[in-house]
Amino acid sequence: MSDFTPLRSVLYMPSSNERALEKAKTIACDALILDLEDAVAPDAKPAARDAAAAAAASGAYGRRAVTIRVNGIGTEWHDDDMVAASQAGPAAIVVPKVSSAEEVAGLVAAMERAGAPEHTRLWAMVETPVAVLDALAIARASERLGAFVLGTNDLVKELYAEHVPGRAPILPSLHTALLAGRAAGIAVIDGVYNDVSDVEGFLAECEQGRQMGFDGKTLVHPRQVEGANAAFAPSERAVADAEGLIAAFEEGSGAGVVTYNGRMVENLHVESARRTLAIHEAIRALG
Repeated sequence: MSDFTPLRSVLYMPSSNERALEKAKTIACDALILDLEDAVAPDAKPAARDAAAAAAASGAYGRRAVTIRVNGIGTEWHDDDMVAASQAGPAAIVVPKVSSAEEVAGLVAAMERAGAPEHTRLWAMVETPVAVLDALAIARASERLGAFVLGTNDLVKELYAEHVPGRAPILPSLHTALLAGRAAGIAVIDGVYNDVSDVEGFLAECEQGRQMGFDGKTLVHPRQVEGANAAFAPSERAVADAEGLIAAFEEGSGAGVVTYNGRMVENLHVESARRTLAIHEAIRALG
């Protein structure tokens, strides 16, 4: 995991707001989604497109991964968004409501036609029932696909479900997306928490997302960044435990059964511990 990129906090920012784009340079998030879709009024979309492309190409955002969310497939803005975003060369192009492997192939072809550099990935938003049901095919559709981004608001709407603490109505969908993402070896980023004023509820949902296995969480406000960064980083105790487990395994290698703090240690535990340390080192390298 030497090339591991932390995606603990992935903050949506409206590309039509010049002050927001400027402020984003100082926010301690791991990634930005410069939004051309929901956060931008129809008449502001062309100007927002130009602003997002300029921001992504500027190199002014430091270590943050800068991505651009385009308008959805079939909208009047989508094709121009794809060309502009591809030519700007962001870390990724985020596409809403991706629902099939065929759509992934078409998006990748559009990126390549527009000259997207090799480092620009495709992030597919999973936010419809059909996307959940076909998640594995979507996740495996292209080497260029780098992440799933859960669109939980749309998913709740499409399911006729309700937003409740603990998210029981959508847990099967979240698990399915995670299973598919892990099977394909891509990142999987949890959906947003809508109530910016409910800090306790937000932190509880971050903790749930980390326990489930998400890489991080999409965010709607800068004040959510600190909590997400803490929740999706290994704790001091987890780091110490990983170091101790690996040391015990290496010392006892060849001696048959190895134990650490009374627990039997096998290769799978060592792999998990090494992943924990890789994440810790990658976060520490951010400074």
